Amino acid sequence: MTSRERLLTCLAGKVPDCVPVAPDFSNTIPARRTGKPFWDLYLYNDPPIWEAYIACARHFGIDSLMDGYSPLRFPEETADEPPWEPFIVRRTPERIVTQDSYVDGGRRVWRPWVRVYYVADPPTFGLAPEKVGPGPVPERFEPVEGVKPVETGPEGFARAKRLMGDQGLVGASLAGSCALSSVEAIYEYYDHPERHDRWAAERVETVERRFARLVSLPADARPDFLCVGGSGTLIFQTVEIFRQLALPAVKRAIELATAAGYPTHIHSCGPEKELVRIMATETDLTIIDPLDVPPMGDCNLAELKRLYGRHIVLKGNLHTTTVMLRGTAEEVAAASRQAIDDAAEGGRFILATGDQCGRDTPDENLHAMIETARTYGRY
Repeated sequence: MTSRERLLTCLAGKVPDCVPVAPDFSNTIPARRTGKPFWDLYLYNDPPIWEAYIACARHFGIDSLMDGYSPLRFPEETADEPPWEPFIVRRTPERIVTQDSYVDGGRRVWRPWVRVYYVADPPTFGLAPEKVGPGPVPERFEPVEGVKPVETGPEGFARAKRLMGDQGLVGASLAGSCALSSVEAIYEYYDHPERHDRWAAERVETVERRFARLVSLPADARPDFLCVGGSGTLIFQTVEIFRQLALPAVKRAIELATAAGYPTHIHSCGPEKELVRIMATETDLTIIDPLDVPPMGDCNLAELKRLYGRHIVLKGNLHTTTVMLRGTAEEVAAASRQAIDDAAEGGRFILATGDQCGRDTPDENLHAMIETARTYGRY
């Protein structure tokens, strides 16, 4: 089977030739492999990080489930946004700090937060300006020049699918499981309980509008699957808040996608055990990851397989530091065999890591994991 065929078979609840394998290296490892400063990829799109990811997936030969790394946006979704432009407000040998701005009625308006791009790490977004040097209004700034244009509409998405080819599947976002993802949002939630029902209803309406646009795309630009998750779903939200604000839209997205024949996917790092239960017993979600083990999460792969493995595809969950970063190739292979023993029976399992392999994860450890899936993981 090709990687694409293997994944489609697994997502359909059937048994492929071997356990699919997809370590989570969506950012740091692809960036490292280019040999460039990380800001070249994240700020200047040289190349964009999703393109580097596809090259990395091909290099290691994984079964790639690219869940929303390649953006797909429609003009109406950003029509009401101000005409923000990024400016460099601070530069050192280790980092570039940018802040967005636009001119309104002759007066320059600045975003209240900055982005920090690092030479050898992924960027940090949403920082208060005073935390990294400049105040809320920078004294000096310069335009960001040399950014390579990236098509984020249907044509760009079709190009991402062509680049991926038989190496895997390319997904697009439809809903988000994180209605709250910041301290400020939590305050707003408790300060305005009268708005909760409206917020939840608006999220459902957004899903319905976006789904209609996605299914109307030309065949070569339609996603292979639809993403309905969000990093850290149960970190900034309690289960009760998730049920109140986010779950209605997630459920509606899964209903629409399932009826139209699209697999659905949730990525949600951090504690996830209860989220797996909700998705497996209350929805028709296709696949969930990364099923982090303690202390990053609260998942036990064998237990989840026993409880929910007939209803949902599980993707996980080798420890990204103890095993993948610091372990030997032999230890990675042993952990991979254990995960296969725990969850591969009957299909509906993709061998993967927990959330995001570290930048310095040895290549031999990744190769050991992939080789174990191809040999020990044969059905």
